[in-house]
Amino acid sequence: MTPQELPSEDLWIFGYGSLMWRPDFSFAERRNGFILDHERRFWQGSTDHRGLPGRPGRVVTLVPRTGARCWGTAYRLLPAGAEEVLARLDYRERGGFDRKQVDVHIRSDRGISLRVRAELYVATPSNPNYLGSDSLDAMAEQVRAARGPSGPNLDYVLELAEALRAMGAEDEHVFALEALLRTEKV
Repeated sequence: MTPQELPSEDLWIFGYGSLMWRPDFSFAERRNGFILDHERRFWQGSTDHRGLPGRPGRVVTLVPRTGARCWGTAYRLLPAGAEEVLARLDYRERGGFDRKQVDVHIRSDRGISLRVRAELYVATPSNPNYLGSDSLDAMAEQVRAARGPSGPNLDYVLELAEALRAMGAEDEHVFALEALLRTEKV
């Protein structure tokens, strides 16, 4: 079945990282959904939230992969405050993230597949905080050591894993890093 498109006059935001559990803005509606052909990876350095300059934490970004599904949370913004929310998010995500538009697939209350056009923030290899791929062991070591104004990097990974489980989503990369961190925490 082809997804129905919702009216485009509403502004939607798609969160696949900390926006899933800590949106920090008002919204009219919140729904779980996914985007196609992207996967979540801990390849972005955070020097302003979950780490510091010289000791960056690792946060997620999206990388292209044909056939992949990346689950997250779609927020329909209140029309009166939409521009203010975008300005705040632009500031919040200033550490290397660019805003772009994607199609998000969500389910209606009646089980109908819907598609909305949403804004999301993604970090690419061209930004100075991009860390790229590394072994899970190296990522875990970096995450354990990093702390920034928004708290320990470890909390970010654990909160993301919990948010994904709460929506019934699978993410092998997130869950593998979480398992490694929980094992070594003991």
